[in-house]
Amino acid sequence: MENLNKLSPVELRHLIRTGKFSGQTSGLAAGFTQANLVILPRSLAYDFLLFAQRNPKPCPILEVSDAGSRNLRQFAQDVDLANDFPKYRIYRDGKLTEEVTSVEKYWRDDLVSFIIGCSFSFEAELIAAGIEVRQITLGLNVPMYNTNIELTPAGKFRGTMVVSMRPIPTEQVVKAVKVTAAMPKVHGAPIQIGQPAKIGIKDLAHPDYGDAVPIKPGEVPVFWPCGVTPQNVIMQVKPPFVITHSPGHMLITDIKNTSLKYD
Repeated sequence: MENLNKLSPVELRHLIRTGKFSGQTSGLAAGFTQANLVILPRSLAYDFLLFAQRNPKPCPILEVSDAGSRNLRQFAQDVDLANDFPKYRIYRDGKLTEEVTSVEKYWRDDLVSFIIGCSFSFEAELIAAGIEVRQITLGLNVPMYNTNIELTPAGKFRGTMVVSMRPIPTEQVVKAVKVTAAMPKVHGAPIQIGQPAKIGIKDLAHPDYGDAVPIKPGEVPVFWPCGVTPQNVIMQVKPPFVITHSPGHMLITDIKNTSLKYD
């Protein structure tokens, strides 16, 4: 991991593209924006775009590809959307059928890719502010949980939010809120602090995605909207075919986090 931390975004993408790295990306390319992925047939793309616009906290869209294109215009120049995420998930009729390191063989001319902001992007800002990010310290994936927070429906898409959790010392919570609120394109401020039961989370030790992390005395669990939300929605709505990233396995873009902050 130490050597990986020294690589640039394009070097990391090349490593992933050639199958030499398929792990989770929390803590890599500190200072650069990371992104979630949803790939849909064009027939569903408008409904999903509207859904994301109506639910910008869990689904902040950074960029949308042209239909059939595996490239981006803004967030990365040397990129292959079919190979540059460490792991992908294939959903058919709402069921997870495969987890793969390339979706090249599934690519079609009608597929539209949505690049969605990721909370991994603000973790470097938290660390720079003197706030520990526990899963990076432990070399784990961030814990993510399904909630009872209802989303605003659009077309075929409806469902409930997924959140990511980071333990924060009580005296640093206000600072953590301020740091992340300045970055709404990567989920922004927390949606809940210290009361998981209020959003339907019963057991912090058993996340729905990612890895559990310990919460030390004097810390509170802080919950941010999460870009895995579309996967939860897909499992509820059951569209015929969708590709997503595997939770925690993000696209590392060329864009600096500082460019996503409020002026």
